Amino acid sequence: MKSYHAVLLTVALGAASAASADPRQDEAMIKLATQSGCTTCHGIDEAKPGPEGLKPIGPAWVDVAGQYAGKPGASEFLTRIVLEGSNPYSSHWKGQVSGLAMPPNAVAITEGDARMLVSWILALKK
Repeated sequence: MKSYHAVLLTVALGAASAASADPRQDEAMIKLATQSGCTTCHGIDEAKPGPEGLKPIGPAWVDVAGQYAGKPGASEFLTRIVLEGSNPYSSHWKGQVSGLAMPPNAVAITEGDARMLVSWILALKK
């Protein structure tokens, strides 16, 4: 009976530490982002520097999380942006990044993976 309780305690502690773990350490999400090409333009805590001294190409994900924190429909909106790209004429990062628009990425990432990645990004905190 003791070993059963020890196993339950180990599982509970593991689940508790996973729930409080820093999302920045989620190797699966980092791997997905890298394989999908996201890290070419985006970083987690800092934006990737733009070419030849320009502003970053895309915003850092902690900045994205901060801008969309608590906004209804943020996850759906950002998933659509990941898959379909953004409009260069109504950029919500205008003046902050050198990239004019986010290109469509539906060929690089599935909708399900994009949803998981966006949820992970929105969980990041500065």
